Amino acid sequence: MADTPQIKLALNETPFGPSPAALDAITADLAGLPRYTGREVDDLTGAIAARENIAADQIVLGENLNVLGLYLAAHGGPRGTFVYSEPGYTALVDAVAPAGGRVVGVPLNAALENDLPAIAAAVDGTTRAVYLVNPHNPSGTVSDATKFIDAIRALSSRTLVIVDEAYLEFLPDFAARTVTPLLREGCNVAVFRTFSKIYGLASLAIGYTLAPKPLATGLKQMGIGAFFGLSRLSLVAALASLGDRNYVEDIRIKVAAERETWHALLRDRGRRFSASQANFVFFDCGRPHAEAAAALAARGIIIGRAQPGFATWLRISIGLPEENAIARQAVAELLPVTG
Repeated sequence: MADTPQIKLALNETPFGPSPAALDAITADLAGLPRYTGREVDDLTGAIAARENIAADQIVLGENLNVLGLYLAAHGGPRGTFVYSEPGYTALVDAVAPAGGRVVGVPLNAALENDLPAIAAAVDGTTRAVYLVNPHNPSGTVSDATKFIDAIRALSSRTLVIVDEAYLEFLPDFAARTVTPLLREGCNVAVFRTFSKIYGLASLAIGYTLAPKPLATGLKQMGIGAFFGLSRLSLVAALASLGDRNYVEDIRIKVAAERETWHALLRDRGRRFSASQANFVFFDCGRPHAEAAAALAARGIIIGRAQPGFATWLRISIGLPEENAIARQAVAELLPVTG
């Protein structure tokens, strides 16, 4: 019997694929594979600097969250604490333990958003950094823009605040929501972005961190973001992607439409779900995660891992329309009848 084809809806990839401009750039650069990465680092850094209005020496290329966690934990001695929203994406906080860092998890609020007052209350003299994801992962919720920016500004007067904006460009008003202007003000804030989500370049593992100059300098002195740690194909694809704003808008619209179809199903079935604005949905299926995930896997549908404190909730990435239709039908058959 043939294996059931897999529909992979677990890792928040964007299956619509990268910009055609990125594919063209990769194809054009294949002849350069025998050569080390060179000017491509400066080209992408320059484009990011222009886009973000940030000095080039404050930009560190690469998917650097885990390295950033290890670096911060190692500087300043052991037992520094790292505050983050729980459950959450843990690449940065998982990396702090080898250098003696300690993690303080703060539960999400009732709306499944970053609980900003509780986060602020958890910061003390031992806090090395606060790490927040906005929109949050796994809930996909986005905090009120003004309140969030004001809260980050206040927190940054007490400690470094790292804001992971991996999913922010799925919102049409992302430019009004980013905390990057705080960095330009001189606040102690770092912003992480990735090309793995809306830009569809997950397999090329390229992103960047915007950081205060001392932090950026320290990371670069360790070789982070240097040419020898970066793929030239990743760099040229990222550069081309930045220039294709129409394609990003198209992906945003497609994802929003698919996300709303998911939410309509959940509303119809009376299930609680988060107000996700990202490329995934998060909802209470009314069954233990392991049971639901196994039932879906038997039909070839692979979903996100279980989240601490949310034993019956599922996170499902938005795939291609035909994949989503199959997954929704399977989930509908799993959902308990209410009312």
